Amino acid sequence: MTTWARPLTLTAAGVLIVLAATGITAGVNGCGSLSSSTGRGTPDASPTDRGPCEQLLVPAYFTAPYWEAAINSKHKPAEMILNVDGVGAGTAPNKALQYLVKRAQAADVKVLGYSSTADGQRPAAEVETDVRDYAAWYGVTSVFLDRVAGTAQEYSYYKQIADYVHGAQGAQVWMNPGVYPDQDYMSIADVVMTFEGSYAQYLTEKVPNWALSYPPGRFAHTIYATPAAVLGNALNLAQQRDAGHVFVTDLVGSNPYQGLPSYWTAEDAAATAGCTGSG
Repeated sequence: MTTWARPLTLTAAGVLIVLAATGITAGVNGCGSLSSSTGRGTPDASPTDRGPCEQLLVPAYFTAPYWEAAINSKHKPAEMILNVDGVGAGTAPNKALQYLVKRAQAADVKVLGYSSTADGQRPAAEVETDVRDYAAWYGVTSVFLDRVAGTAQEYSYYKQIADYVHGAQGAQVWMNPGVYPDQDYMSIADVVMTFEGSYAQYLTEKVPNWALSYPPGRFAHTIYATPAAVLGNALNLAQQRDAGHVFVTDLVGSNPYQGLPSYWTAEDAAATAGCTGSG
């Protein structure tokens, strides 16, 4: 999830604020810039052969009405990612975002604080400052680390940060290399985002054998540029690939996460349809 330079205007509780919107990378930490059509048709919202339940993960890089729509969904998303300025927690608490986070937490939605590691090049002290600020300003202790290098060379850097986050009781570390990382990262991350890209790219995604020894809840996949007609297939593929956390959207362009997908209601219902248990 790379930083997006274009600001979004957010009005919540009568407060006008500006957020730097962020989006999800295509491939290995590269900025996704797709211009293909989202496709048309009725969402295929009847996945078959369902296994463990998928948990919906929402990158909440959008305005207040979308936050409210996600929070008020029939089946609440399990997690939402709070991104204040495209890098981390910002320089001061934001009252409008504090309100939205409290609304989400009151609905039993786990909120993750966003912090970019710039492929391991951002000073660990800056990331740790984000961790402290999210906790102090928003009551958020679990952190989504973006732009994770995922290679053996940077392992010690990420272990230092993970140990710091895990110092808070119940705090989780989510890491986003966008691909399957060096397996050692599984020892320091609670959840790893091992795919983010378009539906066309997802069709050829391969899961390494070592990943199959972990429960689905350890992995997350985000899939954009997904036409409505293949929503069910995208969700099925995510289950077959043991991704316990998933987000699918039909949005495209430089920021495919500036709102909820047009078929959010169908995705919300389909993700838990026919589940046999928890991932």
